[in-house]
Amino acid sequence: MAKKNTKSDFITSGLVAQNRRAHFDYEISEVFIAGLELTGTEVKSLRLGHANINDAYGIEQNGELYMSNMFIAEYANKGYESHAEKRNRKLLLKKKEIIKIINELNRKGSTLIAIKLFFNEKGRAKLEIGLGKGKKIYDKRETIKERDWKREQARLLG
Repeated sequence: MAKKNTKSDFITSGLVAQNRRAHFDYEISEVFIAGLELTGTEVKSLRLGHANINDAYGIEQNGELYMSNMFIAEYANKGYESHAEKRNRKLLLKKKEIIKIINELNRKGSTLIAIKLFFNEKGRAKLEIGLGKGKKIYDKRETIKERDWKREQARLLG
């Protein structure tokens, strides 16, 4: 039997999931905040923090943007109604932003990456997405060197 959740278990605002490798694997040029078209059980599952956006990427279908491969676990107390865990979820953006992103995605090497999934102050689920290009191995090594140097500086100064 599923564990009974109390009101205190729910996330009302703040971070739900984060893609920590996004800035390491991609050189992100522009960041957008998008709403998500979700079902009721998806929102309840998100409020419990049951989501993973590490493999999520954006795709364009019929002039609209969708986030593919984003995992939201099934809600345990769902009753008869449920949702698919990995389905394409529509991104809610302004028309100008959609056109800008689609034009950028048509260029070779551009990708739309999920960075953060969170609830805003109004309690709405939002997704921070970034337009980026994949980094080469030598760029990743440079990032690691830079991070190590900053850590070393902080240790020496502080």
